[in-house]
Amino acid sequence: MGDNNRLLGLALTAFGVIFCLVYPLAMVWPSGWAWHEGHPAANSYFVMIVGVYATLGVFLVRAAKNPAANASLIWFTVWSSLVHALVMAVQSLQDPMQHGHL
Repeated sequence: MGDNNRLLGLALTAFGVIFCLVYPLAMVWPSGWAWHEGHPAANSYFVMIVGVYATLGVFLVRAAKNPAANASLIWFTVWSSLVHALVMAVQSLQDPMQHGHL
C-alpha cells in the first residue's frame, strides 16, 4: 500500500472509531456531542443517529483495509459530512441560542 493509501487508511480508521464513539463522547462531553438536555439515551432521535453513525464507523474501519475498493463509501462519508456541517452551521447562525455550537 502506498503512502497516500496508508494515510487514507489511518484517516478512515480514526474517523470510523470516532463515529463509533459518538454515544460515549456524548456522555463525557455532552455540549460537544449531544444537542438536548438530559441523558443521551433519553432522546430517541439521538439514539437513532448514534446507530447510523456507529454503523458507518464500522464500515469505515473495514474500508481502511482496501480504500480503493470502497471509494463510494468514502465519498458518501465525505459529502454527507460536509452537507451535515453546512446545515448545522446555517441552523446555528439562525438561532442565537445555538451559536455555541459553532
